[in-house]
Formats: sequence, structure tokens, C-alpha cells
Amino acid sequence: MLRIEGIGKHFGGVPALSDVTFRCREGWTTALIGPNGAGKSTLINCISGILAPDTGQIHLQGLRLDGLPAHRRPFLGVGRTFQNLALFPRLTVLENVLCGLTPQGEPSMLRSLLRLPATRHRERLLRLKALEMLDAFGLTDKSQWPVSILSYGDRKRVELARALVSEPRLLLLDEPVAGLNAEETARIGTEIRRLHGAGLTILLVEHDMDLVMSVSDHIVVLDSGRAIASGTPGQIRSDPRVIEAYLGRMSATA
Repeated sequence: MLRIEGIGKHFGGVPALSDVTFRCREGWTTALIGPNGAGKSTLINCISGILAPDTGQIHLQGLRLDGLPAHRRPFLGVGRTFQNLALFPRLTVLENVLCGLTPQGEPSMLRSLLRLPATRHRERLLRLKALEMLDAFGLTDKSQWPVSILSYGDRKRVELARALVSEPRLLLLDEPVAGLNAEETARIGTEIRRLHGAGLTILLVEHDMDLVMSVSDHIVVLDSGRAIASGTPGQIRSDPRVIEAYLGRMSATA
């Protein structure tokens, strides 16, 4: 589904990513782990188009993504959430989720301005689709609430609903449970497993190792911008390079 080949990214001469290469198999949940500053979010931003890699190539089912503008990638089936919530605080919950349906909206500005019957019909269908997604996340009763008054956990769920409403082929999750309590984390974990069971391809960036080990088919480990290991959860848990660079450090901190 996703092929990362030799990706490099520098900021002012400082390497954030160096020759990162791996693949995400279709229908799998692939986790990207590593210490803070390892380059995980930088790589997610390169895949989604927010950043342009300095070297390397990114392919989605054989189609080269690097070089395409960020706003084109949702049309190709790439959805994402953000490490720091990227919602529109003054819009309602429903309006935020409707933003995720932009690729399916009216392509003609003129027809939108004229409010033709076909355009109004399309808008009704998209609104119904967004409401169905809110229902799946248990947010229907809050559909008209401004996002700004929601709890942090609910805002995380709104962002996930917005990423999913367009039915992406590849879902990029950047620390989806950061800042959540145990109950909220378990709820997001259940949702990730449901999506996995439905066959969605997921690239997950996360520090919660219990969640990572329970939902992942494959794990890639970054350290100082380089991929130092990859394998199944069992292989990663026992890899001495990973223990030294990340897992051991986390245990010592705990």
C-alpha cells in the first residue's frame, strides 16, 4: 500500500530523517515508534504533504506522492490526524467532520454559487454521511456543539471521525491517544482494532507501548532520524537495538 524509499529531511542543516526506508502492507496496522525527536511526525508530515522530503520517494499503491501538493492527497485516499489537534474551534462538531468530505464536495464553484438542485442533493448526502460517522463515534447528540467546548477526549474522536468520513485507503494516526486517560485510550484502541478488522491500512505513531503492541501487525523503530529496526511486536520487544535506544530508556524512566 505505502512504500517509503530513502526519505531524508533536513532543517537548517540538521537531519530530521536520514535514508528512511520501509513498507506498509495493505490491510495492516504499521506502528512507527521511537523517542522524542526521532523524526516520526516529520515523516508523517512528508507522507501527507505538509513537508516536502529533501531526498527519497513516497509511493501509494504505485503512485508517487512526493511532489504532489498536500490538498491533492486526500483525493488519492490519504487521511490523517494530528499530534496537536487541528480542528476549527468556532465550527460545530458536524461542520468539522464535513470538512473531511471536501474531496467529495461540489467541484464547480459556479454550481455552488447557483445552488443548483444537483448541488443541494450532493450536500444533503454528504451531511447524512457525516451524521452517520458521528453516530459511529457516539457524538450525534453533540453535533451542533462548538468543538471548543468539548472535552479533550471528545475532540480527539472528532478529529478521527473527520479523518475517516472520506473513507481513506491509508490512515495516518499521529499520537491518537496522547493526553487521554486510560478509559479514553481503551476506546481509541478499540476503534483502531475495528478499523483494522475492516481492512483499513493504518500507519500509527504512538508512545503508548501497550496500545502499540496490542494493535500492530508490524513495527518500525526510528532513532535520530534513522530506521534502526522493523518486525513483529514480538521481534521488536526483544530486539537489543530497540531496547537500548527506546524501550529500555522508557523502562528506566518508569
